Amino acid sequence: MNGHPSRILFFGEQKYTFIKASVEKGRVHRVEEPSELMEAVKREDYPVLIFDHNHPRFSRSLVARIYRRSPLSEFWHISRADHIDYPIYMADAVFPENITRQEFENKLSGVLKIKELLLHYKMVGKSSNLKQVAETISQVAPTDISTLIIGPSGSGKELVARAVHDNSSRSEKIFMAINCGALVESLLESELFGHEKGSFTGAVGRREGIFKRADKGTVFLDEVGETTPGLQVKLLRVLEEGSFTRVGGTEPVYADVRIVAATNRELTDAIGERKFRDDLYFRLGAVRINMAPLTERKADIIPLVDHFFTLQTGQRRGMSENVTELLINYGWPGNVRQIHNFVSRVAMASESGEIPEHLVLQFFEEQGYAERTLPVVTDKTPRQAEFELIYQALLSLGQEVRMLRDLILDNLPVGDEHDFEQAVKAKASGARLEEIEEELITKTLNEVGGNRREAARRLGIGERTLYRKLKKYRGDI
Repeated sequence: MNGHPSRILFFGEQKYTFIKASVEKGRVHRVEEPSELMEAVKREDYPVLIFDHNHPRFSRSLVARIYRRSPLSEFWHISRADHIDYPIYMADAVFPENITRQEFENKLSGVLKIKELLLHYKMVGKSSNLKQVAETISQVAPTDISTLIIGPSGSGKELVARAVHDNSSRSEKIFMAINCGALVESLLESELFGHEKGSFTGAVGRREGIFKRADKGTVFLDEVGETTPGLQVKLLRVLEEGSFTRVGGTEPVYADVRIVAATNRELTDAIGERKFRDDLYFRLGAVRINMAPLTERKADIIPLVDHFFTLQTGQRRGMSENVTELLINYGWPGNVRQIHNFVSRVAMASESGEIPEHLVLQFFEEQGYAERTLPVVTDKTPRQAEFELIYQALLSLGQEVRMLRDLILDNLPVGDEHDFEQAVKAKASGARLEEIEEELITKTLNEVGGNRREAARRLGIGERTLYRKLKKYRGDI
């Protein structure tokens, strides 16, 4: 981060005892005007931003604008209510006006410590899951305990494994990674344990395997759940005795390695099906680190987008409210890897400094049309959850129908009247979906007495998106 790593930005009046001393010491920078707030976050990266809800110039839209500029900052709110209706990524903490100075200092020290860990481990985000991962790394890295990382493909499991190695007593030694699911058993065994001359066709000499080459270092076994039971016996021996034999050999080979393993699924089902040894599972999983998918880490999405844009272009890219909403609400089935791919695709597409909305939509249509999983809806009543699921399903279905329609039209013979008639019908196929969407929006508005903000919340879309759709369907402004 640029600037003082522990400097805090406070938007409000200097009337709170718990923060007054920090302002006087220069640890907290206080501003009272929205323009001052925006200029401050442009000049400096603040780890924590505090918003006073009692300030006359405070507004939700102000918080949203600041978030788009500084998504990695912690957003704290001083409010009379113990809960505020904000997305979690814009409300990391809420505390009352009468919080004591000691309570404030303790909370501040804790969040600054975890932010330093995340920065040190090169982990980008601020979700509770990522913070828990960083804390676990800090506890397990100095030890020699075997560690099992569980998380979906593309979620950053190798980054975690490297952080464990880099912060251990083995950090000066080699770190070697291998994807166990990418090789057939015979080749994987040779890669891990090495082979003797003549042990198979093409083995013209002895070759040391990964375990021997990584002696005194760390071996990362990615997708360890894809190994066969026969190979698992040999891995267990390495863990228990530190020894193995090369392919085609008879003499034991010794190596002192730390094993960090990873899997994209829970191994308990595989154990029940006798596809994975329970004794190996318990040895590998002495410590478990769970990397959640981005659908459960929405607070990490915009910081990751911002991070990859800065790496690729050397500068930050702005984004509109609609683009922010689209990026956060997309399912990201490929997780962090897919976000990286997205940024690579659109980074150079605009010279305006903004991420173009049409390119975001185009990317989603190309990448996500086959994704059929419904979003997980939390913190909503059953009725609200039902509306959101139906609406998101309609959007996904409409996207797939449009892509199928375009594919049909692209392959129709030119000049055939019958084909032309069918093409017209295909073009009109999206109309019914729009009618359904309009009907759902109208029904929701009626249920909430015309309250557009509440209707947008129930539908799971932003207010601006709702206004745009109302203008499209009804001419509302």
